[in-house]
Amino acid sequence: MNNQERGNDRGPDRGRERVLGRREALKAGALGALGAVGVLGGYTRVARAMAEGRAGSGQVRFAMVIDLRRCVGCHACSVACKSENKVPLGVWRSWVKQIERGTLPNTQRHFLPRLCNHCDNPACVEACPTKASYQRPDGIVSIREDRCVGCKLCMAACPYDARFLHPEKKIANKCTFCLHRVDEGVVPSCVNTCQGNARIFGDLNDPDSQVARLVARQPVQVLKPELGTEPRVFYIAADAGIMGHVGKEI
Repeated sequence: MNNQERGNDRGPDRGRERVLGRREALKAGALGALGAVGVLGGYTRVARAMAEGRAGSGQVRFAMVIDLRRCVGCHACSVACKSENKVPLGVWRSWVKQIERGTLPNTQRHFLPRLCNHCDNPACVEACPTKASYQRPDGIVSIREDRCVGCKLCMAACPYDARFLHPEKKIANKCTFCLHRVDEGVVPSCVNTCQGNARIFGDLNDPDSQVARLVARQPVQVLKPELGTEPRVFYIAADAGIMGHVGKEI
């Protein structure tokens, strides 16, 4: 069996899945480098984390890199997310923003895949009056549905428009990095289905992981870095002119 895939041994609800690296998979079950902008930013912050003993210390910090050089705007990630998480029509946990720039005949279409940024300093968690929104030790931000009262304060606090009110449950909802999959040792559904391998998921604190290597060596960008939320979704080759477009229109 290919070490990047898992077959039908996972049961009828799983097809062929990309698995997490051995270190991430081991830590994910037990657990239940900061963001950078610019050419040297990724290397500097990851190097600092390694120097402080965070990287490679055993403390998992899940993150995602989206390589826009590989994204073709096929929306397979959005469809897979809806199917995996039973997201109702009209709302999205993961979506792809499309922006056209230039004037005819010199125009270009840019794609900006969007989801919860699972920030190191999540404003939504601080704003939640019932502690329904919380952050796991591995960095994944999630929602305790039994505590949520649908007050929408977390939605107002999120500067990335990543949350919505579930039209049936009447509580807050958003991307969770498919934590139910991560806890089983497989990557989020959007990562698994991406045909161009534009989405990469793993442990930012593991210097040997693909995510950590990309953040260290590539000129990565994050959305709205000036806010200090320290997002853990990084972009490669994003057009600076589209990074401010955070709405859900697709």
